[in-house]
Amino acid sequence: MPPADASPSSAGRGEKTALLVIDMQNAFFEDPVLAAVQQSLVAACNDLIDAARRSGAPVLVARTEHLPDRSTWTVSMLDDDQGFIFRGTRQADVVEGLRVEGLETVTKTRDSAFFGTDLAERLRSLGVAQLVLAGVATHNCVAHTGADAFAHDFRVSYALDAIASTNEEYAEAMLEILSVEYRQPIIGQVEAEALLAQQGPPTPE
Repeated sequence: MPPADASPSSAGRGEKTALLVIDMQNAFFEDPVLAAVQQSLVAACNDLIDAARRSGAPVLVARTEHLPDRSTWTVSMLDDDQGFIFRGTRQADVVEGLRVEGLETVTKTRDSAFFGTDLAERLRSLGVAQLVLAGVATHNCVAHTGADAFAHDFRVSYALDAIASTNEEYAEAMLEILSVEYRQPIIGQVEAEALLAQQGPPTPE
């Protein structure tokens, strides 16, 4: 868990905080561990989305999609000769009840929402300096996105009540590394909503 003095940076310098919701799609909730927490996770994500919308904070939805022709497959998918989450299928659809209508979408083919996408450029064009991450799964797609956000010089906080993993041991280990080594705090729901509400005023010319 994060060190006691870890806290999200302020948006007081006119820098926006954005919410990024990752892989909340039917395919991932076929796993029974995630299926068991789907309802609570959707509710937590929706509360963050609502908080962001009230404050005018940017909200983006990262979605994984692959093509049947193998051109987008990962090494492990090719090794196993097993495709996954093909575009246009029910697996690729957002889970029921998640209120993402009208939100910007980032389509990815790897764990990180930054890899092979224009996410960094889109965030900078919106004036975003900090991200709140939500979605699944904590130890892979969420963690890899957070690590790449660090590499792109974005500050990151993890909304603990709005993320989940298929392996809690892996999730705890990854969050400890990210919170300590990358200084990316793990925060509760109230703190995450408050952070999204703290959109700084425009930076003076």
